[in-house]
Amino acid sequence: MVTEITKGIKVSVETEYQPKYSSPRQFHYVFTYKVTIENQSEHTVQLKSRHWYIKDAAYSDREIEGEGVVGQQPIIEPGQEHVYVSGCNLKSGLGKMIGTYLIERIIDGKKIEVRIPEFVMVVPDRFN
Repeated sequence: MVTEITKGIKVSVETEYQPKYSSPRQFHYVFTYKVTIENQSEHTVQLKSRHWYIKDAAYSDREIEGEGVVGQQPIIEPGQEHVYVSGCNLKSGLGKMIGTYLIERIIDGKKIEVRIPEFVMVVPDRFN
């Protein structure tokens, strides 16, 4: 698990390779990642959008932007957390992701760019 804290918002990410949904012979590797967003600040916040950079070894990089996460723009009270699971397809079986969330404080509308820690996706046994 990797973790990063920005202005009282803690983001932790865990990854898992999904062999059942992958087809290595067709250069299709599926990973899931579980994100926990914990509000350690004094203010209620809402996650408004996400911005990801995906690096796939030996293949072109991708950039993804969009509203919320998995169809939601969760409101997170102080001391509470929001957990979600999403996925990423790679062609090489080796890659990484890094990004940011745009978080808005409910009390005054102040927007905060929260860093998502860089995490690696690698097929087990890839380097054995």
